[in-house]
Amino acid sequence: MYFENQTFLVAGLSRSGIAAAEYLRGRGAEVYVFDDVEDAAIEESYRRLTQLGCIPVKKDMLFEKAEMCDVLVLSPGIPVDHALPVSFRRAGKRIIGESELGAIALRCPVVAVTGTNGKTTTVTMLENVFRTAGKNAIACGNVGKPITSCVKELGEEGLAVAEISSFQLETLTSLRPHVAVILNVSEDHLNRHYNMENYIFLKSRLIKNSTESEYAVLNYDDPVVRGFGDKTKAIVEWFSLKEKVDGAYLENNWLCYNGERIMNRDELPLDGEHNVANALAVLAAAKIMGIGNASIIAAFKNFRGIRHRLEKIGSVGSVNFIDDSKATNVDSAIKAIESVKGETVLLVGGKDKGYSYEPLFEAVKRSSVIHTVLYGENAFRILDAAVKCGFTSVTLCRPFDLAVRVAYLTAKRGQNVLLSPASASFDAFKNYEERGDKFREIYKNILNERESADFEAGESREETDE
Repeated sequence: MYFENQTFLVAGLSRSGIAAAEYLRGRGAEVYVFDDVEDAAIEESYRRLTQLGCIPVKKDMLFEKAEMCDVLVLSPGIPVDHALPVSFRRAGKRIIGESELGAIALRCPVVAVTGTNGKTTTVTMLENVFRTAGKNAIACGNVGKPITSCVKELGEEGLAVAEISSFQLETLTSLRPHVAVILNVSEDHLNRHYNMENYIFLKSRLIKNSTESEYAVLNYDDPVVRGFGDKTKAIVEWFSLKEKVDGAYLENNWLCYNGERIMNRDELPLDGEHNVANALAVLAAAKIMGIGNASIIAAFKNFRGIRHRLEKIGSVGSVNFIDDSKATNVDSAIKAIESVKGETVLLVGGKDKGYSYEPLFEAVKRSSVIHTVLYGENAFRILDAAVKCGFTSVTLCRPFDLAVRVAYLTAKRGQNVLLSPASASFDAFKNYEERGDKFREIYKNILNERESADFEAGESREETDE
């Protein structure tokens, strides 16, 4: 791609869009930038990018300016069937994403991870393992830094650990990771991808460029992912909680790799079967990359998880608050309620993604969840699923702030308030991080109110004693 001789339109000024515009300007390209959101943050992005020589485009001039551009750099948040990319496709023009620019630019090895759930935990754990072993590893892509912003720092000797989402895979064609890890595939983003066939196809694209000299680390226990093994030229290594496979597996409570015991499962600091599976995937990828057992074990023992994923944030009056805002689909929420110990009041709701919530309530009935508080745009759809499954210990409370307080008032001493929404956050928040931060803020407010009330009650008792 000859940057100085082509004109680019960067659509969507999120973190990746800004990084793409900066990268293109740094290579002498003519760059137009656009976002259909109008707020202070976008205005600041326009100001910053204008200083670099980018040309802002307003809504009423978008399609006129788009005709002048050779390449569309599409934000992962904009669907490929949106009018803008459709117009580029009809004109026979190229549509890429920031991750495609990064894939073209990278000169170092890449370990890439995709899957419905566990991507961020796995990528973060891999980064920790590689850094413990002395590698210049950087988590990038859908987590951490945009890929293009890491190119210089990584050079030829670094190691890119890239989280790749299905949204990114829509516009990603050049990536050829040395190790591609596919964790699992379950219902998610059906409002975007329409059906499971499309979603599965997109996930499989991570290994479409793999040759006989690359590796695919695949989940043997997931029938969809297992099927990918027949469709790739890569050397396949498996990971499994259930079977002794060629690769990483669990045997007699030990994490093993090709016949070698590496670490006892009980030494992993994270709860839940899903985190054991993530650790096995990391083990297989790390061993392929030549990492020694000592570095793997040390990194595993020191790993404390990621923000907003089953994060224990504190207690109020012996009621425990757990932030699992990252659980944006049903399968992830099910894994959460299976992992949390003790009776639990569950907070569920947000932006609908097009799948059924009935599997969630079938799991709820088997779990220690004693009550659910439903909130958000899809609250009535979730309520309908709960009723169909015969789970009636439900409170419907649309505003998020009030829902958290109702969950706290419903919980008794020793019980948990678990935010595991099984839904996107975009009905009320910019992303799941903002939703999790709001949950933490409400928790702190409740804690302060409780401490103030206890203090006042103590003063009243002192006055009575006098």
